[in-house]
Amino acid sequence: MRLSIKWWSKWWPHLFLLSLSVLVAACGGHEQPAPSVPPPTTPEVAAAAAATPTATVPAATPVPTPSASAAPVEAVALAYFRAWEERDYLRMYAALSPESQASIDSRSFVTFYEEAMRTATVQMVQSRLLAAEQGDDRAELSVRVTWQTAVVGDIVRDHQVTLLNNQGRWGVVWHEGLLLPELQAGQRLRLVYEGAGRAGIYDLNGRPLAYQGEVVTLGVIPGRIANENGLLAALSLVLELRPDEIRAIYAPALPDWYWPVADITGEQFAAHQERLQPHIDAGLTVRRRPARLYPAGSAAAHLIGYTGFIPAEQLERYQAQGYQGDEQIGLAGLEAWGERYLSGVGGRLTIVDVQGNQLAVVQESAAGGAQALYTTFDLTFQQAVAEALATAVTSHPDGSAGAVVVLDVATGQVRAMASFPTYNPTVFDGLRLNAATALGEVLGNPRRPLVNRATQGEYPPGSTFKIVTLVAALNSDLYTPASEYTSVGFWDRLGESFIKYDWLEEGHGTLTLIEALSASCNSCFYEVAYQLDAADPDLLPQIARQFGLGTPTGIYGLPEAAGLIPDPAYKLRVHGLPWEAGDAVNMGIGQGFVLATPLQLAQVMAAIAHDGTIMRPTLVDRLGSDEAELTEWPAEEVGELPLTAEFLAALREGLWGVANDELGTAAKRFQRLSVPVAGKTGTSEVGGRPHAFFAGYAPAAPYTGADGTVVAQPEIAIVVLMEHVGEGSEVAAPIFRRVVELYYGIQPLTPYPWQR
Repeated sequence: MRLSIKWWSKWWPHLFLLSLSVLVAACGGHEQPAPSVPPPTTPEVAAAAAATPTATVPAATPVPTPSASAAPVEAVALAYFRAWEERDYLRMYAALSPESQASIDSRSFVTFYEEAMRTATVQMVQSRLLAAEQGDDRAELSVRVTWQTAVVGDIVRDHQVTLLNNQGRWGVVWHEGLLLPELQAGQRLRLVYEGAGRAGIYDLNGRPLAYQGEVVTLGVIPGRIANENGLLAALSLVLELRPDEIRAIYAPALPDWYWPVADITGEQFAAHQERLQPHIDAGLTVRRRPARLYPAGSAAAHLIGYTGFIPAEQLERYQAQGYQGDEQIGLAGLEAWGERYLSGVGGRLTIVDVQGNQLAVVQESAAGGAQALYTTFDLTFQQAVAEALATAVTSHPDGSAGAVVVLDVATGQVRAMASFPTYNPTVFDGLRLNAATALGEVLGNPRRPLVNRATQGEYPPGSTFKIVTLVAALNSDLYTPASEYTSVGFWDRLGESFIKYDWLEEGHGTLTLIEALSASCNSCFYEVAYQLDAADPDLLPQIARQFGLGTPTGIYGLPEAAGLIPDPAYKLRVHGLPWEAGDAVNMGIGQGFVLATPLQLAQVMAAIAHDGTIMRPTLVDRLGSDEAELTEWPAEEVGELPLTAEFLAALREGLWGVANDELGTAAKRFQRLSVPVAGKTGTSEVGGRPHAFFAGYAPAAPYTGADGTVVAQPEIAIVVLMEHVGEGSEVAAPIFRRVVELYYGIQPLTPYPWQR
């Protein structure tokens, strides 16, 4: 009997599940692979959804319900290929004929397919029936199989499949050619990689931040030095060290020992080659090797990250994506997030015999596809901000750590981000001189320089949170911007045992709600939080979350903490205690359980300056293989502040008062600054000395630059954090001012107050 293609196209879907149910009953159930995470809304964002490559296996396509009367032969064959698509090699083996099973055991069969799929970097297998003919004891099918690979593209082959009927059971006749038609017994696949080199990371204007270069190690053999004074003089100019300092480096060496002195870049060697050339092979030894270079050093380390070898626990996952396993990959920052863009690989999939001799080429692809990343910040400004922060921390008597974030208010682009203490990415290059010592110093530093405090540091936001409390008050219908409060220096609503005091001992007198924000009047915001809690304990937490607090900002390329916005459910769930009015009162001034990162506060300030629109922060401006193919990274709106235009204007008035009105907590810090600013001081109480915050934006009013250009709208939002140093107005506000001066090219008028 022969079956026509027309008959087959009508009935094969109904045959499939019948045979499949028989096979599952015989071989055991099979768990479907988990579906992959749904991609974001744009191709660029979809590509950014994971920091490192992740193998995915497609779920099976739904199949119609089978007819109980259909013959099982074609269903057996299709079940075999469906099992291949799902990487269920034991189920494939169960579909083989008895003769085929006798020729290869199940373990060898599974190993054969696993190794082939891994070697070919197959990401997905798809099959499609082309034709079928069936006799009483033998059937012939033609099936098209497509491999989607990570390295050599799609491989498409048509397979001729034979099935035999053995006592009513149909089985697939198997041979190596059913993996790939050109494969014969004893032959295997081999993939020869062709690397394109890792693409670079550049600043907004194209200056290199990370690129594939060369490290040159300069060493000496003391007994072969022909002209030590001349050699030391040349090395002194190259290394910027005194001759006696250089001599001390190789002093322990015996005359015939090689002793490395210093690492320099290939560019540095080229610039000084003429000076060094007379000493090469006359005591001076030059050794070259490829390396990832970071010209910005520690100034942008937390943003750019570093590379290293694939961690052992991730090796299988990377190999599934086409990596050999000995490559250097991104392990932190943009190096890690941009791995899928920065790495470019090609290869040649071949067939080899048992001796490893190449017999044929299955498919090949040229190395390429690597795309450079261009960041949103200018390196000069980034370096200046990092230096300003480092100077502030190291010069302050109590300075230990800090962070600065600068965002473009209209796009969310990071214009600068610094965390101190920091590190140099080259410490992760294990081949550099003294690498182990340098890395040990970083890893063992109790101040944790690898932590990016701008995104990972969680702090009580202190009085910067009064912005949220004010907005919650305006949304509650209990208050208006003109609502008044009389501050007498203390607040005792919780009883005599829980009296709370204003920072101004004698009190602020009668203030409107907006003036209370400018003066940072604690007792006013204690009262507001108390009243809000009495009306609805969830209102203040809900408004805080609408500001984007309590959840990561979603910045691409950087690890970040979520912060914490507590509510009654949180306290009961985590602490097993009921919510009290005192919890709300503490929350009203950014204390208690509340935690936020500097980046979250910068996003809030940027939204206030941007008419209430919350933008996702981003470090990526564009990407591409060359200038002609660059793709701009889109700005992304992620929310709106819960503010009417009237309330937004009132809030801005209060923030303006902080920096410009007589009652403002930071007004004296911004005297004679030509760029008008607005913002909020914050002093968060923790163990020991408090953390200092200043969060704001500039310009807060039309500003005319030195070239006559008028800037009518706010451009940048800035947040400054200093750990354990005291008041926000005393420490953080002066650093905020310095960042504004750096951005607008204004010569600083005064040193930091603690430097006087």
